[in-house]
Amino acid sequence: MAKPVNLNRYRKEKARAEKKARADENAVTFGRTKAEKDLDKAHNAQDVRRLDDHKRDE
Repeated sequence: MAKPVNLNRYRKEKARAEKKARADENAVTFGRTKAEKDLDKAHNAQDVRRLDDHKRDE
């Protein structure tokens, strides 16, 4: 007689694998390194400073 199979284990393993695959896709699509995010933040802050410096006093 064959050993009983726990179907819940296979269902959960399949769900984890699908979740991991979706996370990997999102990492490729949306993911950026911390250095890239910091660089963008610095550029944005620099742009804001430049605009503020060029404002006219009223």
